[in-house]
Amino acid sequence: MPRLFTGLEIPADVGFALSLKRGGLTGARWIDPENYHITLRFIGDVDHQTANEVVDSLDRLSNSLRFSIRLTHLGIFGGDKPRALYAGVEMNEALTRLQAAQERVLQRAGLPPEGRKFVPHVSLARLRNSSAEDVARFMAEAGRFEPLSFPVGRFVLYSSKDSVGGGPYVVEQSYPLAA
Repeated sequence: MPRLFTGLEIPADVGFALSLKRGGLTGARWIDPENYHITLRFIGDVDHQTANEVVDSLDRLSNSLRFSIRLTHLGIFGGDKPRALYAGVEMNEALTRLQAAQERVLQRAGLPPEGRKFVPHVSLARLRNSSAEDVARFMAEAGRFEPLSFPVGRFVLYSSKDSVGGGPYVVEQSYPLAA
């Protein structure tokens, strides 16, 4: 059974710039830059028939318009028990529309609703045994986050192996956006 999710790819130059933030954080398992992405919708483990329905359903969204992404800050998930370090995405209407459209077509295909709020981000590291103090110190020492922007010309359907996260991810299908 494939484990699927939809997302946006990170261009190599942006991935390289993000990778310069790596290192110096106790308990961090850094994600390889080639596995950086922005998850739009986690689908999960599905059978092959459902996977085919997902592919067909997402194809209807190729008429969505192209847009740009802007990464603006470092953040953490987990609060007092940090579990992930990420680069945060500035929200924009086109991104929100694309994600909401995916949610609708995937629910129509029979998938349950996504239970988590959409917080677009690029995961940089999974954290284990990192204290909130360690993370705060790392973020203070990381310096100013220079915003990174890039155009989005397509979204993709990824598959991943059942693991603790961080890849490797395989692009199963790509869906170009309209100009």
